[in-house]
Amino acid sequence: MSAGPDSTGFAGLPGGVAVSHLSVYDWPADDGVCGGTPHLHLTCSEAYVVTGGRGSVQTLTTSGYEVTPLAPGTVAWFTPGTIHRLVNDDDLRITVLMQNSGLPEAGDAVLTLPPKYLTDPETYAAATVIPADAPEEEKERFARARRDLALEGYRALREADGPEPLAAFQRAAAELVRPRLAEWRERWRRGAEAAAAATGEHLDRLERGDASHLADAVVRAEQPSAYGKFGMCGLLDVYRGA
Repeated sequence: MSAGPDSTGFAGLPGGVAVSHLSVYDWPADDGVCGGTPHLHLTCSEAYVVTGGRGSVQTLTTSGYEVTPLAPGTVAWFTPGTIHRLVNDDDLRITVLMQNSGLPEAGDAVLTLPPKYLTDPETYAAATVIPADAPEEEKERFARARRDLALEGYRALREADGPEPLAAFQRAAAELVRPRLAEWRERWRRGAEAAAAATGEHLDRLERGDASHLADAVVRAEQPSAYGKFGMCGLLDVYRGA
């Protein structure tokens, strides 16, 4: 979510985050578990505020495999490099807070596909992109297919003997996103960096006894710009810029 700048150069959501509302997929996988597509982010942390239902998030890091239960009132978050898979036990609904103006849903994610799909951006995109102009039933078919393909790679990483397969996946993920880093850096500059700079400017002014920036106070509100978008973990209600 974005807005025009104030006198200090930033007027987005606090801290340059973005918000979306997520209804986690209730599609069963071949292991009998209902839920989303395992993936990681390379530069962004992500947080879940659970608003309804029940489930969990499975995570895989160099420290090992963990399961974090999710119920209304739970706030859970994880840092870049955490492979995560949302599990829906009963109508799991989450408000998602995404770092860097929603970059996790705008490119900073690599699904845990088997290695042969991670060789170059074109091969990866062919296995993961959901055509924007496809009918809804076709979009669901694409989303299910990429979820199941990512689960194949995820299981291999979970069952691996030793740390090298996970490290190899992380290296492949980093290579896949390298062509987009300039675009990501610009989003960071307009968002989180600008938000931090605005706070610094406010502090500087207050130290000088200057409260003039308070005269620029505004109130903004926004409704979702899209509902039921097929995301990595479920159906998303998203806001402009997220």
